[in-house]
Amino acid sequence: MAGTRIALAALLAVATLPARAQEVTFNDPVGDDSGPGTYKYPTDRVYKPGSFDLTRLKISQKGDKVTFEASVNADLEDPWGMGSGFALQMLFVHVKTGPGGFTEGIPGTNVAFAPDDAWNKVVILSPQKAFRVKQELKQKCDPKVKDAAVAPDGTTGKGRTITATVNKKDLGDGDVTKWGYQVLVQSNEGFPDKSDVLTRKVNEFEGQHRFGGGNDGECDPHVIDLLAGKGAGDKGEVDEQHRMLAYECNPDGTPKKKATLKMVHK
Repeated sequence: MAGTRIALAALLAVATLPARAQEVTFNDPVGDDSGPGTYKYPTDRVYKPGSFDLTRLKISQKGDKVTFEASVNADLEDPWGMGSGFALQMLFVHVKTGPGGFTEGIPGTNVAFAPDDAWNKVVILSPQKAFRVKQELKQKCDPKVKDAAVAPDGTTGKGRTITATVNKKDLGDGDVTKWGYQVLVQSNEGFPDKSDVLTRKVNEFEGQHRFGGGNDGECDPHVIDLLAGKGAGDKGEVDEQHRMLAYECNPDGTPKKKATLKMVHK
């Protein structure tokens, strides 16, 4: 009897321990915030060096919640009064949770995904209010894509890290540490093109609020930084980023060869 009581007490003690978070972290090289290697920041002084330079992505699950933390290489600021602790950045965290998925990026990113790296869900980290993000998705995306996109109710910036928490059920079943991820760093655009989901364009030449080093058409990826390789932060991953974001344009600015991305896994 004594042994039984001890065993029961041990089980109860384990049961009352706080649940340990499952987490996975990816790192990205510093100084690769130039897209395919040619992009330049807009000229307005609010776009400070490093603002779009991804350095880390951390995903953690505790209970029925999953938290995304994305860090950049500059202090976050809110020059446009968004009220969320940051204003410039806009990140799309694509998640591969299982087979199938989408091979086209969200409108305005101008990227494709390799068939084996198709995404199932995308979490949008935006300084815009969730209702604005959802409105944009509804107006500009295929219904199936819209339903696969998750706009957190509250995304905040502090220090150099942008954070949002979503319900696990909105992502699907499975172990978050086993999924594939790809995060695209973009810039929040309050007055986007009619077909773009709150994304800032990349043109041939940089302007006050336009990135330069790309193409004035819609054939260039509108991505300033992303994860590459194994997400370890090795310098060799810069070359892999450039390869993924390589593109070709037709004379009229339409895509001849789209930038094609891969997921990163632990």
